[in-house]
Order: sequence, then structure tokens, then C-alpha cells
Amino acid sequence: MLVRTHYLRGLCLRLTFIISLLSSGYANAAPVYSYKVVATYPHSTDSYTEGFFYLDGIFYEGSGINGRSAVMAIAPETGRTLLRHDLPSEYFGEGIVDWGPNVYEWTWKSHVCFVYDRFNLQPVKQFTYKGEGWGMTRTTKELITSDGTATLRFRDPNTFRETRHILVKDGTKIINQLNELEFIKGEIYANVWHSEMIARISPQDGHVIAWIDLTGLLPSNQRIDAESVLNGIAYDPQHDRIFVTGKRWPAVFEIEVVRRTRLRSHS
Repeated sequence: MLVRTHYLRGLCLRLTFIISLLSSGYANAAPVYSYKVVATYPHSTDSYTEGFFYLDGIFYEGSGINGRSAVMAIAPETGRTLLRHDLPSEYFGEGIVDWGPNVYEWTWKSHVCFVYDRFNLQPVKQFTYKGEGWGMTRTTKELITSDGTATLRFRDPNTFRETRHILVKDGTKIINQLNELEFIKGEIYANVWHSEMIARISPQDGHVIAWIDLTGLLPSNQRIDAESVLNGIAYDPQHDRIFVTGKRWPAVFEIEVVRRTRLRSHS
């Protein structure tokens, strides 16, 4: 009964999200893509995934929850943790990103971004900032961060200071609750919290280029609770592979994005 309740709640949230987009002219804006699962990899259901990226054959993951937050290096094929650094219990870990020889991990409400040596995950330095920390990714020159709103902020990797920002919109619809991020082929991919949609966003002006609908990727009976939502995007540029996972999901999915007919209103 509990699983069914969580499933129905999730379905209602997705329908509300889609109806909201339709009512704002979304059907005439960004196209919607679907997916095909290419491969699956193990993922720990202890990990409340907040940050995720792939580099040199390794998954790097940042997990949240006070007292359980950590940054980890993980072997994709086995799910074995190769390196791990636990945050002090007062910190709720959020998005992570690689920059040169380091990994950055910022925090939800503590206004602290930790910088680690990527090869041993030992702390190197830290930054402070204003507002909440959610997702994080990068271009070759800038960091890109989300804070749960529709605004994505670009930051100087050397100071963590904001250099510019964009407002994310699909047509006239403002897209809030942007969460975990990944930069793929010149576009920003963003999970929308509590939905199964990924927005593909222009880094120039914030318009939504397209959507990827991942509905049904993880069956409801494999989700621990209502917070076991999609929240993790990683990209392997060498082999052009996209990986997605979620909070306390039992698997990482390698997916291929496939086109489908866009949503249309019935008016």
C-alpha cells in the first residue's frame, strides 16, 4: 500500500508538471525526447545522490543528509567505493564537480564549498557563498550552479564568485527547482526536482532547448520512499555515454536519448 501511495503521488506530480507546461504554451516550444536503456550499473541505496559525474573510468558521487554526507569515487562495474571522504555532521552535501586536479563539493545551507584533491579526496581549501547550494557542473572556463530556483549562476572556479546568471524558461514558462546538473555538448542538462524530466538548457540565454522524459526508468516498487527521485546525470565524452541515477536508487542507468512526438494540447 505504501509503494502504491508513493507511486500515485509521483504520478500526480508528473501530471501537474506536464499540465503546467501545456497551459503555458509548452506544446509549441521545446520538443520532448524519450530514452532507451543501454546498460545498468550497481548503485548503493545508502547514497542520497546530490552530485554525480564521470571521469577517467570512475563515477564521482556526492551524497546528502546531515551525518551521512560524503564525496566518493566509485568503480562503475562493481559499485565498489574506491575513495570516500565524509563531511562533518553539520553539513548537508550537495553538488560536485571536477576542476583540474580537484573536486569541489558544496553544501545546502551552510554556505561552504569544500575543495578536495581528486586523487585522495583530502581537503585542500574551501570557499563561501550566499544562498543555497544544489547542483554543480562546469564548462572549460566556468562553474555552473543551481540553487533550487529557475536561476543558474556561472562562477569563477578560482574564487567561486558569481560572474553572470541566466533565467531558465521554456517559452514563457519559468522552470523552477533545477537541481543536479551536467554539461553535455555545449548544453546544460538539469534534473527538475520531484519530476522525471531533464531539461536541456542553452547556457547563453537559459531557454530550454529540449526535454528528456525519463518516466518509468526506475519502477515504483524499487524506490525506497517518495524522496527517491531522479537526481544524477553524468557524461563520458570519450565514448559519448550518458548516465543517470537518483537518490537511493539501486542502479545507475546508461541511456540513449531518442526522439518522440512532442506533447500537444487538445484545445
